[in-house]
Amino acid sequence: MPESPVRADAKRNRSRILAEAAAVFAEKGASASTEEVAARAGVAIGTVFRHFPTKRDLLQAIVKDLLERLTEEAATLAADGDPATALFDYFRHMVAQAAAKKTVADLLAADTGVQLEVSGPVLTLSAAVQTLLSRAQHCGAVDPAVRLDEVMALLTATCQGALRSGWSPDLQERTLTIVFAGLRDRSSQAGEDVAAVRRRSG
Repeated sequence: MPESPVRADAKRNRSRILAEAAAVFAEKGASASTEEVAARAGVAIGTVFRHFPTKRDLLQAIVKDLLERLTEEAATLAADGDPATALFDYFRHMVAQAAAKKTVADLLAADTGVQLEVSGPVLTLSAAVQTLLSRAQHCGAVDPAVRLDEVMALLTATCQGALRSGWSPDLQERTLTIVFAGLRDRSSQAGEDVAAVRRRSG
């Protein structure tokens, strides 16, 4: 049965509210108001409250929405991405998203007293990451000795670090270059890649 126009419109409003709320909270932190979120999303304040009765509900929904999108993106990359680069692309994307959500995580912790941990959500992606890893190893992009639990540990650690500290794009790239060097090869080339990163960072 086709989705009703009213229901489809409500879903679009919810998605738009979440996207704009994430941007507003990232820009303004705790001073961000629900009214500003509504204005940026182009909806009435009542529409925001209908979907998210409290700011806590909105913050939690932002995190949940992010995790759902990351899961979908992992599956898409696993199915259609370039085997030689898909795993590395996903690493970069995950870390960038974690860094961008630092403000949301901080606000959620202040409101609920609970620190957002990425270990549980990241582990739900393990099946898709296993596919990315296997394809990368099959085409020679990743050392065949690398195991899934090692990749998941690295992914969890880098995402948690970016989330807690809001890593700059430069720090993200320098850190991931070192991580990728270890994943790609355990030969002299890996050491050369790490040395190059350290020279660039001074």
